[in-house]
Amino acid sequence: MPTYVTTPIYYVNAMPHLGHAYTTIVTDAYSRFRRLCGDEVRFQTGTDEHGEKIAEAAAKAGETPREYADRFAAAFRETWPHLAVEPDYIIRTTDPDHVATVQRILQLVHDRGDIYFSEYSGLYCRGCERFLTEKELVDGKCPDHLVEPLPISEQNYFFRMSRYQDWLIDHIKTHPEFITPERYRNEVLSFLSEPLEDLCISRPTSRLTWGIPLPFDDKFVTYVWFDALINYLTGIGYPDAPDFPRSWAAAEHVIAKDILKPHAIYWPTMLRAMGLEPFQRLHVHGYWNVDATKMSKSLGNVIRPKELVDTYGVDTVRYFVLREMSFGLDSSFSSEAILARHNADLANDLGNLFSRSLTMIDKYAAGRVPEVVTADSALPADLELRAAATTMLDHYRQAMDSFQFHKALQAVWEVIGLLNRYIVTNAPWELAKDADQAATRLPVVLRMLAEGLWRIAVVLGPVMPATAGKMAAALGMGERFGSVRIDDLQGWDTLPAGTVIDKGAQLFPRVDRPKETPAPAAPATNKKKGKSTEPVAADEGLITFDQFKNIELRVAEVVAAEKVAKSDRLLKLTVRAPEERTIVAGIAQFYEPADVIGRRVLIVANLKPAKLMGIPSQGMVLAAKEQQADGSERLVLATVAGPIAAGSRVA
Repeated sequence: MPTYVTTPIYYVNAMPHLGHAYTTIVTDAYSRFRRLCGDEVRFQTGTDEHGEKIAEAAAKAGETPREYADRFAAAFRETWPHLAVEPDYIIRTTDPDHVATVQRILQLVHDRGDIYFSEYSGLYCRGCERFLTEKELVDGKCPDHLVEPLPISEQNYFFRMSRYQDWLIDHIKTHPEFITPERYRNEVLSFLSEPLEDLCISRPTSRLTWGIPLPFDDKFVTYVWFDALINYLTGIGYPDAPDFPRSWAAAEHVIAKDILKPHAIYWPTMLRAMGLEPFQRLHVHGYWNVDATKMSKSLGNVIRPKELVDTYGVDTVRYFVLREMSFGLDSSFSSEAILARHNADLANDLGNLFSRSLTMIDKYAAGRVPEVVTADSALPADLELRAAATTMLDHYRQAMDSFQFHKALQAVWEVIGLLNRYIVTNAPWELAKDADQAATRLPVVLRMLAEGLWRIAVVLGPVMPATAGKMAAALGMGERFGSVRIDDLQGWDTLPAGTVIDKGAQLFPRVDRPKETPAPAAPATNKKKGKSTEPVAADEGLITFDQFKNIELRVAEVVAAEKVAKSDRLLKLTVRAPEERTIVAGIAQFYEPADVIGRRVLIVANLKPAKLMGIPSQGMVLAAKEQQADGSERLVLATVAGPIAAGSRVA
């Protein structure tokens, strides 16, 4: 069975960071899992290298766009081995075969009548590289880049995306697995409930030359998204490669939620216009927050993957991101969290289990896997362990297939916990003291441990390939490890009796928390240089009590919340204080709607109403924001410390 799975191609305007690493680790783990299931897998990643932002960044760096793109593309390519990521193909949108494919598709869609020429006037955001509507603006600015868009009037080519709106709605509704998790499917359907505009797919060479020229008009280059999405076809040899139809029929894309609209709306309609069936599944994950603050590409290289690996080890990083994030929801990264996972889950639970088990096999069974356990010699504890290991395989397979990696790992760790308890209950060191038990019961216990560990090694392969390989080698199964399939584990006795084990080195040595270096004291004022030491006036910038009394602060209960369409920053909140009112709050980068429903927050209740993105807002939600040492921001809603009625005045 074929599997074709892709990451998005990463825009070369920032060095690789944790967000890039997560998407790529997820895709790598899924591709390894599909191979474990016996699939023929093609895993593709790459870089997106055209567009205005690249041209501008290159100019600032004193480089040509090609030199700039080459440098960043190399940085991405060099990152993947550090993360044990092994793509089958790495594509660049500057590759000659991709340029030819884009132009071929543009000509095809143009010839079919789905590309037309028109003049358009609108507000253009350079950061978004697209036109914005008045409804999308917040205080006259782009909600994502916080700058006023430029009024531009120009002629361009447009793709008749609106022609395929009804088809796309029907396809999403009749294919529930097309967009997962469900929350993003619902988000796309909500967006499609309003008329879909046609897509501007060109930029005039009078203001941009760094792009793929339109094949039917060389005075224009291709809009970066129309160019970028086609990479998924280029990589598998569209349209002439012998395996193209088979590979495309199994296509699955993995993306972050910030690029949901291009992948869920632009891309399917483009494929429809070309006469191709859409991809099979679109898997959408949330953001990584850093110490509870949203991490963004616009903030630069906040957390570098190589530095993470150098500090914690590649398999710890892979395990942490897959275990910590519930796919589709936002998650938080902190040094405390990854250290806790390393020392508790990996060093204590798995590492100690593996070390003590192999030590006992070495000591009590001369370093060899004991004979197969006969049914009449198995005790209830043995049967329980067998059943749990079999159930684990079922749960693991189902969870990995549905991108619920944290649940797959939870299932594995349940068996790890059971194996640890099995050792305590059976106490092999005590069995070894009794001649009869040492000859009969002890080999059974050691065999059970070896079989359990072998299954754990196999299923951890997609998540922690290096660790799983070490485990397999220590169990004497190193040569077989690369060819084993999950179905090979359906029977229990899969380890040949007499296989020589090797205790090997410790899998996960504990990592101590790094000592914090005290911040240097602020330098004293140098009076000798004549600098003023006069204090600032004590009342400068202060307000009077009467002025403060004019601000009406109240406790409000959030009873409903939803994202504001076409904004990554705004949530529409319905609050009770005590009457219901609507407040538009710029907290979507830090909180999901589900995170705030039911909370009692503080609001400014007598703020003059204003319209944000066309929605009347009657108040302001209070929150505290701080700048982190790494340059990111953290925002926390102001709440109350105990139970109090909604609408209560803050005095």
